[in-house]
Amino acid sequence: MKSIIRFIPLILFILLGVLLYRGLFLNPQAMPSAMIGKPLPNFQLPTLKATDQLFGRDDLKGNIVLLNVWATWCIQCKYEHPYLLEIALDPRIKLYGLNFTDDLNAALSWLKQYKDPYVFSLFDEQGALGLDIGVFGAPETFVIDHTGIIRKRFAGPINNVVWKEEFLPLIKTLEIEMANGAS
Repeated sequence: MKSIIRFIPLILFILLGVLLYRGLFLNPQAMPSAMIGKPLPNFQLPTLKATDQLFGRDDLKGNIVLLNVWATWCIQCKYEHPYLLEIALDPRIKLYGLNFTDDLNAALSWLKQYKDPYVFSLFDEQGALGLDIGVFGAPETFVIDHTGIIRKRFAGPINNVVWKEEFLPLIKTLEIEMANGAS
């Protein structure tokens, strides 16, 4: 019995090593979301530029939507911003922002300084919508189909490679679904 007790620390060390080694091969962008395949939750939020007007889920229906979660405190958001400016030029999609737990004036200044790629950016000061859709942090981008169903969640910054590999195939699929009248 005493000889088995001597090996317990070694066994625990080996198990910990195996877990850490496995973690090296996990994709941090492949974070599962319980919201995939479900409708965007109902919400009422103002936009950054029109805090007296409320927008909701129905205002995002009818098109292929990218909902980009961003904030001025997010370093990676600054990195992905030039790519968002390019994506905003694509007529196939509508790019909306979700300013997550941020300061209104700082967010407005940020968009003025770096240019605004969004149709409009919702102001989620308390983070309620972000929590409802499972946001862990910023940046994150959700693909919402023309019927309001969340089809994809991507955690991390978008760049040209990510756009071509992660988003374009899904957008092409959604275009086919829309053309075929899928609802």
